[in-house]
Amino acid sequence: MDQSTAKQKGDSNLQLNTNTGVLIKKKSLLNLYLHNIKKNWMLYVMIIPGILYYIIFKYVPLFGSVIAFQDYQIFKGILASPWVGLENFKYIFSYQDFYQVLRNTVLIAFYQLIFGFPAPIILALLFNEIRLMFFKRTIQSLFYLPHFLSWVVVGGIVFELLASQGIVNAIRGLFGADPILFMQEEGYFRTIVVVSGIWKGVGWGTIIYLAAITAINPSLYEAAVIDGANRWKQIRYITLPMLYPTILVLFLLNIGNFLELGFDQIFNLLTPMTYSVGDIIETYVYRAGVLQGQFSVTTAIGLFQSIVGFMLLWIFNRLARKSEQGLW
Repeated sequence: MDQSTAKQKGDSNLQLNTNTGVLIKKKSLLNLYLHNIKKNWMLYVMIIPGILYYIIFKYVPLFGSVIAFQDYQIFKGILASPWVGLENFKYIFSYQDFYQVLRNTVLIAFYQLIFGFPAPIILALLFNEIRLMFFKRTIQSLFYLPHFLSWVVVGGIVFELLASQGIVNAIRGLFGADPILFMQEEGYFRTIVVVSGIWKGVGWGTIIYLAAITAINPSLYEAAVIDGANRWKQIRYITLPMLYPTILVLFLLNIGNFLELGFDQIFNLLTPMTYSVGDIIETYVYRAGVLQGQFSVTTAIGLFQSIVGFMLLWIFNRLARKSEQGLW
């Protein structure tokens, strides 16, 4: 056997051994997965409802996005409706009121991000400083309670508080000030939306941050006390840095829904006098899609929202990866 034949035989044996090793490795991993599933089968059964929820309500509706490229007619259905390409997108971007709606959505979303996102963090830090456990749990329960109220109830409370004969104007009257129709004034609407949103959701938002704070090693605080660090320095140099990964993940999740403010809140607070500053994409989609039957146009708007949210999420995740953090 010459040298070239021996070399070819050696290469074939090496290739065979490599393939055999890969198959053995894959088989071992498969056995490991099956063993893990058999060992923790109850946990896998528990996540089935969550998986089904996302498949049925998140992934299956994605096929309905094709309506954005059709002149959808409800009696013909998706398969028989004529295709129009990008005509629906051209329509919404040439529609004059759409830019006002988009502007209102962006401004309210920006205000909620600037003022609403830090609120649970600050409240969690304040809760963590309370040492009397009974008082701490009582205050936490009071802050959690608004989360369980629907926006219909919260909207009614806001209207009653800010009515011409409400508590706020009654207090103003004690100082000789004239009553203000807050819910009919354009200048107050966005502030009311942001403040009511914070009031309803800030307590519930602290749960994740409090859980992250309790996971911090107590020895870090003990060492800081020995070094003479006061409470503020402990928060600044221990608590906040340890909370950074949690804050970053929740920020990325929020930025992905930047243009999705929620229909319930705005719809229950909006009045005809505040449409110019409070009409957002969700309320416009409700009028155009549900009331007027423009399903293709509203689907195009929803697809536009999703694309913008994905782009923002991708950009900020890339920025977060520079600090070795991020969702992926």
